[in-house]
Parts: sequence; structure tokens; C-alpha cells
Amino acid sequence: MTPDDIQKLFTRADGHYLCARWARPISPVVFGVDEATLSVVKGAVEAVVALAGHKMAETDPELGANLMVFFFREWAELPDVPNLDRLIPDLGPLCARLNAADANQYRIFRFDEGGGIKACFVFVRMDAHLRAVPAEVLALNQAVQAILLWSDKAFMDQSPLGEASGTVILRPEIGDVIRAVYDPVMPVVARDPSHALRISARMGAKQ
Repeated sequence: MTPDDIQKLFTRADGHYLCARWARPISPVVFGVDEATLSVVKGAVEAVVALAGHKMAETDPELGANLMVFFFREWAELPDVPNLDRLIPDLGPLCARLNAADANQYRIFRFDEGGGIKACFVFVRMDAHLRAVPAEVLALNQAVQAILLWSDKAFMDQSPLGEASGTVILRPEIGDVIRAVYDPVMPVVARDPSHALRISARMGAKQ
């Protein structure tokens, strides 16, 4: 990937560059799935966290769980989840907007004082399209999109996943970007586009 390609992954629709990674170990919890699917989702998160060289934890000392993944059928179900409105302000109006847009997924990030990710809420509405996607693929896609604060446009034209020998995998170049951003010499949060040049340099150094 060229530095320009990398820069696009973190340049938001408003033109601002913003890249942030998790500043604490990730403690996931998954709602709305059976035990078999739960294992698949947590396995995908563990794999992506290991790829990044980051850490998992049983619990987060401040939040208990800091990566919350919700699977459901309709957006109207979410306002009925006990106490979720305490975590997500204006949950009702948000769900109404997402329903009107016929959205099937949405992510909300929370940040610490230094700008690092401290929590992520992942909402996946299992519409006809997503019900046709294998659980392993769906789980890997969500894990990849939760490991960094990507641009809101990053994967509109091309998924972070690809195919090799009939198996769906994380695109190698996206894996390289994740590893580079989590390199200890890199900042937890960056707002200057020159950060993409540093990511590119770290990717080259690892090859």
C-alpha cells in the first residue's frame, strides 16, 4: 500500500485525519448469539488482537467489558435492552435514524483523555444479507473494524477481507497496517496525515 492508500483509511468524510488504537486490554462481551457463535466471535477478536500484538483481559477495571457486540433482528429492539440507554445517549433517536437508513451495522467508540480507544459498541442487525454471511466471516469483519478507529469511508468500496484458496481471510495489507499502528514506537492517537508515512515506514521495516 502507498502512503496515500494508508492515509485514505483514516481520513474521514469531513476531510480530517484521525487514527486511534486501543489504549487498554480488550475485554469483549457478545449479546444475541448462541454458544457456538459466541465462541466464533470471541475467537475472531482474539485472533485480531494477537495480530496487532495487543492484549486481552477478562474484565476492564473501569467498565467491566469494553468491547460490546450486539446481534439482533431490528433496530427497535435496542431501546428495550436494560440500561443500554445509559451507555448510549439518545439511543432511541439513533436507532430510528439507522432504521430509516436501512443500516445493518453501526459502531460507537469511546476514548480516554489521551485520545486512545477505551470502549467500542458494535451493533449488527441480522438482515437477509448478513444472515447469508458465514459466522466466521461476519465475526472477523467486525473484529477488524473494532481494533482501530478507521475512517467512516475506509471499507465502503472494498472489504478488509479477501479470499485465498477458497477461504476468506484478512487482506494481508490491512493486517500489515494494523500491526504497524500497534507498533510500540507509534502514537496511540494521530491527527496529522504525516502519520500515514510513519505507518508505511513501519510496514516496510517489518517486511
